[in-house]
Amino acid sequence: MEDLIERIETERKLRHVWHCLPDEIVEFPFETWSDLRITVAEPDTPYRPGRRFESLLQNTTTLRFLRPEVALMDLCFDLLYQLVGKGVEMTLIDRPECHTYFRSTYPTRSSEMLQQDNFTILEHDDLPQYGTGLLDGCIVVSCYEEGSGTVHALIDTEAPSVREWANSTYETYLASARPVELEQSAE
Repeated sequence: MEDLIERIETERKLRHVWHCLPDEIVEFPFETWSDLRITVAEPDTPYRPGRRFESLLQNTTTLRFLRPEVALMDLCFDLLYQLVGKGVEMTLIDRPECHTYFRSTYPTRSSEMLQQDNFTILEHDDLPQYGTGLLDGCIVVSCYEEGSGTVHALIDTEAPSVREWANSTYETYLASARPVELEQSAE
């Protein structure tokens, strides 16, 4: 009975973000869904997904993220800056506009981060509608509202099948990503 209740609760949370989910997650066996922790933005707690992501970052030593987006990363930029300073390996693949935003909004800290060997930013023009992050202990999938880029939900899990999918997805986009042109970003 507890398993059934847990599955129903998972389905209720997923119902609101179903349209944002990657097709591959939808196709995972239902048993995998019960391993998903879903953090949904609500009218009275719009930053809940961002805060959840920030808590997951606290103890990671690596972060690889495909389409992290401004709405998610801006909330935890201070922590990201600290983690890069502590030697956490980070590679971010995002749209050129996102990198331009951070270089213009945080010029000094962005420049300092870019000078670190453990921080790499790449760009790609044809990214999926969702974000995929690989941390030491878990995988995160960020669901963005189309058009605004608002973080609608964050899904995190330790499920091996999701990690395998996330790693494959990340590697596919990494193969065709290109380095950010710093002169272009600074404009």
